[in-house]
This record gives sequence, C-alpha cells and structure tokens, in this order.
Amino acid sequence: MILVTGGAGFIGSNFVLDWLAQSAEPVVNLDALTYAGNLENLATLQGDPRHCFVHGDIGDSKLVSRLLAEHRPRAVLNFAAESHVDRSIHGPEAFIQTNIVGSFRLLEAVREFYGRLPENAKNAFRFLHVSTDEVYGSLASDDPAFTETSRYEPNSPYSASKAASDHLVRAYHHTYGLPVLTTNCSNNYGPYHFPEKLIPLVIHNALAGKPLPIYGDGRQVRDWLYVKDHCSAIRRVLEAGRLGETYNVGGCNEKTNLEVVHTLCDMLDELRPRADGQSYRTQITFVSDRPGHDRRYAIDATKLARELGWTPAETFATGIRKTVQWYLDNPAWVENVTSGAYQQWLGKHYGENA
Repeated sequence: MILVTGGAGFIGSNFVLDWLAQSAEPVVNLDALTYAGNLENLATLQGDPRHCFVHGDIGDSKLVSRLLAEHRPRAVLNFAAESHVDRSIHGPEAFIQTNIVGSFRLLEAVREFYGRLPENAKNAFRFLHVSTDEVYGSLASDDPAFTETSRYEPNSPYSASKAASDHLVRAYHHTYGLPVLTTNCSNNYGPYHFPEKLIPLVIHNALAGKPLPIYGDGRQVRDWLYVKDHCSAIRRVLEAGRLGETYNVGGCNEKTNLEVVHTLCDMLDELRPRADGQSYRTQITFVSDRPGHDRRYAIDATKLARELGWTPAETFATGIRKTVQWYLDNPAWVENVTSGAYQQWLGKHYGENA
C-alpha cells in the first residue's frame, strides 16, 4: 500500500493511473480537490478496489494521521501543491498554506507514524517529495543546466514556497532520520493538464478560435518533460533512490515558448485544420510579460541516469503528438474543465459529504 497526496491533480493522477496499470499494489489517494484537482482524471478507476480516494487536505493533521494508522502505507508520495506561477503572483497566501504549512503538517504526521513502526518496516519505508526546477531560479542562455547541487534562487511566490518545502524535507531527514527522497522536475506536459498552462491553453484556444497569448517575446526557454516519463522516473527513485538524496528529472528538450506554440499550431494544422484553411499561427498574440518571469530553466538529469539508469522514453516530437491527440480525442474532459462542470464530479459520484 502507498499513500499518494495530490493524486487527482495533473501529475498525481497520471502517476496513480500508471501505477495501477503496472502494479497490483493499492493506492490511498488524498486530494483536497482545489480548482486543479479533478476526479474525472481518475474516472477509469471508479469501482477499482485497489484505489481508495479520500477528499482531504495534507494540512489536516488528524486526517493524515488517521489514514497512516489505518492503511499503514510503505511509502508516502507527496504531489500535493499549488503550482501555477501566475496564480502565486496574484494570490500568494494559498501557496504558503499548502506548499509550506501543509508540507510541514504532512511531515509531522509521517514522522510520528514512522517513529512507531517496527524496525523491519522502518527499513522499507520511504517519503518521496515531488518538487520543481523553478526552485533554482533562472539561467542565462549560456549557463550550464541545473544540477542537484545548484544554488536555490526562487523568483516567484510559487517557487519560493516549493523551495521552503524542499528544505523542510531535507531537514526532517537530517534532524529526525526520516527516510526521504526528493525529485525536482522540469515543465511537464501530457494528458489531464489543467488548461491554464501553456500547452493545453494553446490547444484549447486554438480550437475555439481564440487568441494564443504568448508572454513578452516568447523567447523564454523551458525543458519539457512528458508526464508519463516523469512518473516512470518517480517510480524508479522510489524503488532505488539513495535516502536523503535529490534527483533532477528532465526531458532533455529545451524549447522556447514560441517554438512550442509554433509546434502546436503546425500539428493542429495537420490533425484538425481550420475551416478557412488558415494556419493556427495567425491566432498568436504577444501580451505583456508577467512580473519576474524567469528566462530559462534547464535540467541536468545525469545523476538519475548514472545512479538509477533512468532516461526519458519520449522526445518532444513524440510526446507532444501524443498530447495533442489526447486533447483532440477527449473534448468532453476539456469542456468539463473549462466550464467548471468537473467540480460537480465529487458530489455526483461520491456523495455530498465525500
């Protein structure tokens, strides 16, 4: 049994789906179902006895402690986080509460649980914390990629809150002996991505005939990681990572935002052409840059490859094609997310008191 927090979000739900597709080991899935948590992501698991969904917050110490005592998981994987930079700029308090206070309370509950385990169970137990490359700050165009020893220089309330949670996880290992692992990933993309982020937003707006907004000059560089590659990396770190260590997870795909949008437009021109025969590129619109916009992120995942033998299976070309096709094949999911109808899923399928 494993406990996954934030397992109804984008990366968390992909992880849960992939885990249960490859393993008979059950999952307890704790998610607060804030705006980006979506139980429709997990619709295929409805009625599956291996999946136990619990509606709740990692900051609810009593709930987390009860779940740990009842289910006695061999591992806790923490995906729960507020994760959108733009939202953190306009409303930072939620990021402080979830990413810092929530992580602290989760760690405290896990520490208490771990302390009561028999020695053989302690040796097998793991706490895996999922984080981001944004904690390292911004790179110049000719700087080497981030490594696990790169200095933390967060530049947004989001990345600062994630940096704080990373530091707490490290402290709980060195102070209390909690067997922790941390992963810092680059920009994820793939199925079930909430359409406020660049790739799903562009796909949705393009098909709706709306402008495709690009911040500033569009030359900001990100390393793009297909979400299922990320999930496989997390499974590998959980399986064989060295305790107390951090592992950077990257896709080896540095692209400017403008390159990404052009790729999406060209792919949609091929797979779902506009009725007027024009390219979706004509919908591109440049908008004012956001405050403190980091110029470049890049991940050096050499440590993960060297120690654990992991490398991404998808190139950007293969991963982005799978992603676009998924959105074209799942218009009902997109419609429910963009209309807010997905938020009715909890009451409909789990009862009003779920």
